[in-house]
Amino acid sequence: MFRFCPRLVAACLLTAFVACSASTLAGATIPSFFDPHHVPAKPDLSRLRQIRFLTEDDFPPFNFLLADGQLAGYNVDLARAICAELELTCTIQRRSWDLLVPALNENSGDAVIAAMAINDDTRRQADFTAPYFLTPGRFVMFRDTPLAAATPEAIADRKVSVVAGSRHEAFLKTFYPAAERVTFETPALARQALKTGKVSAHFGDAISLSFWLNGAEAGGCCAFKDGPYTDPRFFGEGVGIAVRKGNEPLRRALDYALARLDQRGTLGELYLKYFPVGPF
Repeated sequence: MFRFCPRLVAACLLTAFVACSASTLAGATIPSFFDPHHVPAKPDLSRLRQIRFLTEDDFPPFNFLLADGQLAGYNVDLARAICAELELTCTIQRRSWDLLVPALNENSGDAVIAAMAINDDTRRQADFTAPYFLTPGRFVMFRDTPLAAATPEAIADRKVSVVAGSRHEAFLKTFYPAAERVTFETPALARQALKTGKVSAHFGDAISLSFWLNGAEAGGCCAFKDGPYTDPRFFGEGVGIAVRKGNEPLRRALDYALARLDQRGTLGELYLKYFPVGPF
């Protein structure tokens, strides 16, 4: 079970294989980034009248367009839940990915909620809330694999498919040096190598793998084995909501809302809605 600690995931992850605990609901592991025993103080919201969220529309299940042209997705539902928690008016505007931060800094919006990674580069462009999602790596194997675990010892002499030059390949080089890495140009080709039996395991992005496992393409062949692996050196510190540099009142309000939504179970409900075979 895994619970991911607030603000700096690195403080909670002492190695690539150690994380805090998480809650479970309906048999699914639900990640959480907030201390369930700490009730955050409500910040002063008197200067906030509305929140103009910015997002994109082509990154399902986080943000996408319905047939009628309406925005939908995990981030969209989360933005609406935040505004309900704060009792503020909320608008959600869509932009192309490369225009999100420029629009934020031009004051065309107040906050970017588009599964934006928190890292050194993005911190130079904006301030961030606590992370509300991680993008871990995980192993996938055949359901009837003879391998009992995904440890370095168990996989020492096995073939593992991975995308060439990816953070996942770098992770394998560091922690699974004895494994035989079989590299591919795309995740789809790496997954196909597993499905056709050319390799014993595939290591990749747990979010995309969760949808592959739950979809027709996998055909029920495979399942996650061990993990998730969340070392921030390889997989980042998670994704957060971006605000303009120095906008502390809004950042504190968003952090408060995220913590309250986590404690109320709303984040868990949204997670299960969009990630039925979750990456955790």
